[in-house]
Amino acid sequence: MSKQPEIIQGGMGVGVSGWRLARSVSAYGQLGVVSGTALAVLLVRRLQQGDPEGHMQRALAHFPVPGVAERILNKYFVSGGKASTAPYRLTPLPSQKFSSLDIDLAVASNFVEVFLAKEGHSGVIGINFLEKIQYPTLPSLYGAMLAKVDYVLMGAGIPRSIPGALDGLAAGQLVKIKLDVVDARPEDDYHLEFDPVAFCSGKLPPAPRPIFLAIVSSATLAIALARKANGKVDGFVIEGPTAGGHNAPPRGPLTLNEIGEPIYGPRDIPDLDKFRALGLPFWMAGSYAYPERLREARAVGASGIQVGTAFAFSEESGIDPVLKAQVIELCRAGQAKVFTDPVASPTGFPFKVVQVPGTVAETAVYKQRERICDLGYLRHPYRKPDGSLGYRCPSEPVADYLRKGGLEADTVGRKCVCNGLLSTMGLGQVIDANDIEKPLMTAGDDVSQVVRLLKPGAKSYHASDVIDYLLGVDSHEHAHDHCAASATAPHAEVASL
Repeated sequence: MSKQPEIIQGGMGVGVSGWRLARSVSAYGQLGVVSGTALAVLLVRRLQQGDPEGHMQRALAHFPVPGVAERILNKYFVSGGKASTAPYRLTPLPSQKFSSLDIDLAVASNFVEVFLAKEGHSGVIGINFLEKIQYPTLPSLYGAMLAKVDYVLMGAGIPRSIPGALDGLAAGQLVKIKLDVVDARPEDDYHLEFDPVAFCSGKLPPAPRPIFLAIVSSATLAIALARKANGKVDGFVIEGPTAGGHNAPPRGPLTLNEIGEPIYGPRDIPDLDKFRALGLPFWMAGSYAYPERLREARAVGASGIQVGTAFAFSEESGIDPVLKAQVIELCRAGQAKVFTDPVASPTGFPFKVVQVPGTVAETAVYKQRERICDLGYLRHPYRKPDGSLGYRCPSEPVADYLRKGGLEADTVGRKCVCNGLLSTMGLGQVIDANDIEKPLMTAGDDVSQVVRLLKPGAKSYHASDVIDYLLGVDSHEHAHDHCAASATAPHAEVASL
């Protein structure tokens, strides 16, 4: 597969874009993408469930650095699975100073997810990271690269240091990125670092440099990255405000509509002339999951489109099947709604929340939840008076946040995205014998339209149905063509854009 993909499957949520979905999309000839968010938590919770199908253990058996898999299995694997009423054993809270266990988990969990996604076919696989989640970024990148990931995609921030980090990791060099710290002084030097040589005890396995795509919302950001990033940016995904998950804030002063959602205006429409002038490939995202919109994107010079929501509710996605069926029924009844919540996410970015009964989207459910921050991926590092770092999250207990110097106004309406997204996958933490963390679902504005993918009489659909619909080809014809291409196209042909 030497040509650029027409369709990029979005890297959604915590495990929504899991290895099964990415593998299905990739095997069908497009770019399958796994989400790189909180993979350490996913790995250890799957191991505590007993890894009933053996996928985690099989992938760990291929991990190329001796001792890592054994340490993880010894600490977290529960033969036969934990009791359903027992809480999951927690992973360490991410911070600037990673322990050896933190590093083992970050590297190995990303390796596992990419290894499984690439298993059994010759297609290409990407991994998606959020720039806002900085703590595990470097070891996570290295784990994905050890599994020969083909693409890295990153948004939710300005990933100017990631291309250089990829270059350094591929060369086996110690790499650093700046850590964004609240109240940092100009003379402060807060950074994160990772040394492949130390991690591998001097024996470096191959870790090829993947293609890097930055997820952006404006030409201004794209131009800055193309010119000022510390390495090569290979292309862009231009994501509009109707896409699911985190959205870029509107440009200019924040104004809300009558139901409290951010209002986007003409300044938020990307200038495609400037993108074309950069001479780099780009893909369009945000309500593009229609054949006519794919043609429209190609007509304006895009290589194709990124599609999230349509894949998120396919059979292969990681969403809990009961929840998935509930949302599809809401769609069939014309009752599926998404609210762009300006305050739900601790990141401060608008976050799209599907309005599903029984989830944290309901005000009553949200208010009943006792605030706790036991995963910590979205904690903000802040400078203490003595120069050391503290960590706080606007979604943690309010008294704790205030004690750490935070403002009470920042806590209003904040939801625990970490726990909510894990529960969406059926991996919610057990609070007590009668309760678990409630789900928090995200999707794009056009979630109600997934019903167009259902065949007559069907209650579900597959990732391949999404691709066939978008490309407007017969499913049997497409599958035959792709199998023939896979048989002749070696994996190494995915060299560059």
